[in-house]
Amino acid sequence: MEFEILYAIQKMHTGFLDLFMPAVTFLGDTGIIWIIIALLMLISKKTRKCGFLILVSMAVCLIVGNIGLKNMIARDRPCWVDPSVQLLIAMPEDYSFPSGHTMHGFTAATMIFMYYKKAGIAALILAAVIAFSRMYLFVHFPTDILAGLVIGVLTALLVYRLAEKLIKRKTFIS
Repeated sequence: MEFEILYAIQKMHTGFLDLFMPAVTFLGDTGIIWIIIALLMLISKKTRKCGFLILVSMAVCLIVGNIGLKNMIARDRPCWVDPSVQLLIAMPEDYSFPSGHTMHGFTAATMIFMYYKKAGIAALILAAVIAFSRMYLFVHFPTDILAGLVIGVLTALLVYRLAEKLIKRKTFIS
């Protein structure tokens, strides 16, 4: 069923999307757009806590998802299973499950949403477009995306709650 979804998405290809989707996915490479946003947030005292918690959430996702689950589950990517689909980006070398682009995007966007609703909505939309680009580019299965979304959101919520509890106890720099 997952390949059916991916093949249906492959029918959406247009000249514009074939240029747009690799550019969008590039924003999520190594979580770069989210790291830049977090670092910029560290500059202002008003946004510093959110920026710091984005980086903490991304570090947790890196350890749990990219280092832990990807290597434990060792799921092949769709482009490895069906190499007949022409890739618009370089062939990824790491495993597929969960999607790191999605996980990091949704953990950062959820954290932004927790502090700044309007900016958070924009961030969630960007995270969703980056996640979709991974299926468009035929490098992730839908369940890789779903798992990345769930792990990212849950990580952000847990880090946020823990930070808020620590702040109330005055054991965390506010």
